[in-house]
Amino acid sequence: MATDCIPQVTFEFYDKRKPVVARFDQAQASTDGGAVLLKAVDDRLRLTNQLAHCLVDRRDPEKIQHSVRDLLRQRIYGLACGYEDSNDAARLADDPLHKLAVGRDPVTGAALASQPTLSRFENAVGMRALARLGHTLAATVIAHHQERLRGRAHRITIDLDPTDDPTHGQQALAFFNGHYDTWCYLPLVATLTFNDEAEQYLVAIVLRPGNSPATRGAHGLLRTLVRCLRQAFPTATLRVRVDGGFAGPDWLDVLETQRVEYVVGLASNVRLVQRAGRLLGEAYGLSKYSGHTEHVYGDTLYAALSWSHRRRVIIKAEVVRLPGRDPRCNPRFVVTNLREAPAAVYAVYCRRGDMENRLKELHDGLALGRTSCSQFWANQFRVLLTATAYVLLQELRRRAQGTACAHAQVSTLRERLLKLAVWVERSVRRVVLHLPQYAPWGDTWRRVAVAVGATPG
Repeated sequence: MATDCIPQVTFEFYDKRKPVVARFDQAQASTDGGAVLLKAVDDRLRLTNQLAHCLVDRRDPEKIQHSVRDLLRQRIYGLACGYEDSNDAARLADDPLHKLAVGRDPVTGAALASQPTLSRFENAVGMRALARLGHTLAATVIAHHQERLRGRAHRITIDLDPTDDPTHGQQALAFFNGHYDTWCYLPLVATLTFNDEAEQYLVAIVLRPGNSPATRGAHGLLRTLVRCLRQAFPTATLRVRVDGGFAGPDWLDVLETQRVEYVVGLASNVRLVQRAGRLLGEAYGLSKYSGHTEHVYGDTLYAALSWSHRRRVIIKAEVVRLPGRDPRCNPRFVVTNLREAPAAVYAVYCRRGDMENRLKELHDGLALGRTSCSQFWANQFRVLLTATAYVLLQELRRRAQGTACAHAQVSTLRERLLKLAVWVERSVRRVVLHLPQYAPWGDTWRRVAVAVGATPG
């Protein structure tokens, strides 16, 4: 079947034995055989169904060709498969696997939505609908883990971290940010860690203007997450872990009002360095003796002038010693209400470093920075779509435990599980996906398929 976007030209490659002929003529084939895994994961979480209920469709019912749920699925599954822009819609409109994932017949079903339709869809979502979408995404993620853990969690850690989305046009509310040295948006990303699990599960993303302070929007987001988590896990201890941009007096007061444990990075100043003097001396002596970098932990009660009262501050007194260089003092500080030993508390804070890996996956694997719409709310919608795609991929990775994909980055997960050639055969009773017999990651794909609900035949 010829298409407008792929001219049916024959390519001949000559070798010593026989000519090799290549043609783009297989209409019932796709390169995204793993899209069926995404749909299976989504069906278990009921994520796109829940999000669709948040949107009011004001279109004429007699003229609707693509439901809100279908539009959501088309964009979210496309993002997960690596198609970051709605311009890719023209290339995927008749792809049998993408039609199957959306819920249409892969052979005779109507083509998927065009790029103009998707653009109108993205630009039509208003502020109130976006608030409902964000709340529903968080509630669905929490409810899923409540079911997974059967409500048994002794500790849940909330990590909050801003990141930059550089802009390159006339996007509304894009401002120059001196810290990142670029014009950008400043999304706030929230993740959850249950008990001592290695994974930080994405639960919310809020797009913010590029000149926003670190805590802008964080108070309301934290209150929402705390309320939902306490309903789902009433016996769990909640812990908040953030960097030094959140060490302001208002934020610390909010944390204490919410009755949560907290570990917050604290910027160095003259008073704190003075408090760390004795510990730095001990670390210097250890470093001089060993010839290596050494550190000593301690704590103190400290109150900045803007704080309402004194709080416990953990001190990491580090002396860095590198070959050919003079030793350098590098004190670090963390404010907390935890009662554990200083070294243990600082270790808790250091584990937030894995948040950088989540942000890297969002940027490099899912193009979080593709906020190229002129309207701010349309860009917020794009960010939520990206977050939803990431939630599905995280669940797919969790289902891949015990395989080579258990700890794979999003880009690797896509390469091994989603980018799989498939030929679609349809009969009256069923649809058969013919996958490569010698697929490099075929065994992993089979195990993941069973884990997401497929029945071996």
